[in-house]
Amino acid sequence: MRRRDLLRILGGVAFVPGAARAQKDVPVVAVLVPGPAKNAENRIVAIRQGMREAGLTEGIHFIFASRYADGVFERLPALALELAALKPRLIIASAAAAPIAHKVLPQLPLVFTSYAADPIKAGFAESYVRPGGHATGNVMNAVGGEEALTQKRMSLFKELVPDLKAVGFVGTSSVLATAELNALQSVADQFGFEIVRPSVRGLDDVEGGVSGCVRDGVGALYVSGEPLLYNNMPRVLPLVMAPGKPTVGTYPEWGRAGLLMSYSADLIDDFRRAGIYAAKILNGEKPADLPIEQASKFVLVLNLKTAKSLGIAAPDRLLAVADEVIE
Repeated sequence: MRRRDLLRILGGVAFVPGAARAQKDVPVVAVLVPGPAKNAENRIVAIRQGMREAGLTEGIHFIFASRYADGVFERLPALALELAALKPRLIIASAAAAPIAHKVLPQLPLVFTSYAADPIKAGFAESYVRPGGHATGNVMNAVGGEEALTQKRMSLFKELVPDLKAVGFVGTSSVLATAELNALQSVADQFGFEIVRPSVRGLDDVEGGVSGCVRDGVGALYVSGEPLLYNNMPRVLPLVMAPGKPTVGTYPEWGRAGLLMSYSADLIDDFRRAGIYAAKILNGEKPADLPIEQASKFVLVLNLKTAKSLGIAAPDRLLAVADEVIE
């Protein structure tokens, strides 16, 4: 079986051009994801769930057409054009795929999801309440923005590492990483730690950046949730864990994979809500009239296996409030 055919089947998504012609009256919902297909399975399931909650059934009211960039963001424009050739009714694009879809397919209704930057500054919409264009969706920040989310994340992390004096920030100068760094700097004094930021321009710089942080005496490493690092997690994770320092990250997958702790908006719930919006658009509502939603559900992951290897005992209070405990 060819790789592309396999990707179309993953996660219960079966899209075959011939089948689309046979069901030409069934709208196509395009899905563009920057990461690998294996990471997108549960995202597709969540989109399907959201559309089902809104009263639409796959194969009857819509069919999916999906593309995955496998962490190679340079592929996203071409993948977006591939999807456009299938004449979808709308496109759901997550994270780094969202601005690409908006740029390459400006007239196609867009539902963005798991987007951590400012959709207004990105040119997606005129306002949160009334987007006014062809795009709407949900963002990962809650009311209060990145600073409020970072404040909560570091408050929880300090319960695990109470004597923290210096934190190494692992991230590039991307828009998201810069926003995270600014938010981290804004709460550093409150929690009594300094920030060490090594020069990391790409994946090849991560190992050297981590080593530099260790030489500077950091007590922990903060791993940015930017797409470059997230979508190359198998490569990045061993590098940040090698020094044996406590680690904190954003998305649940970081905590599940091995970081000591992660805290962020619930990505799967984001995709479910994107599915609800996709259904509303298929039913005739306009993206311009659908308010951009902010995160309302969050996930705290504690990795006790990592904690044990570091000699850290997680407080009972933290164990009680954790959404997931990895043992």
